[in-house]
Amino acid sequence: MSEPVSRRDFMKATVYVVGGMVSVAVGVPAAGYLIEPALKGGGKEAWVPVGKLADMPEIGKPYPFSFTRVQVNGWERTSTSHGGFVIRKSENPDDILILSSRCTHLGCTVNWVDEQDVFHCPCHDATFSEDGAVIDGPPPRPLDRFSEFRVTEDGILEIFYSEA
Repeated sequence: MSEPVSRRDFMKATVYVVGGMVSVAVGVPAAGYLIEPALKGGGKEAWVPVGKLADMPEIGKPYPFSFTRVQVNGWERTSTSHGGFVIRKSENPDDILILSSRCTHLGCTVNWVDEQDVFHCPCHDATFSEDGAVIDGPPPRPLDRFSEFRVTEDGILEIFYSEA
């Protein structure tokens, strides 16, 4: 036959069981709270409004735009600025070329030079044509394009931004 449990042993066991239950009840949500931000993705892609299509200049003239993306990685918050140029090829809202303003050589910002009809990178005097092709300088490839875009019912041009 088994020995009867003493009062002291019963109290010890009860304290251990209740203490364990309280620890689990408090510990699991606390651990989830601390780990959850590290598991969240930080919004790497989104539709970004560029501007009203009606406000963009005449056909063939680049319209500059810029936007800022905020990425949250765990507890770290990072802001990055991006930009580009919208070039309307015709009155058709689907006939649009959207180029990044970031040089493909070292990532400097290119500017449109009206007098020469070229994009110019001030870092190494690189030049790009109106369609983004390399004319002169060290860039290894043409300017990047935002190939996915849409025009909303309100006439706002939006690009699909995806971080690589």
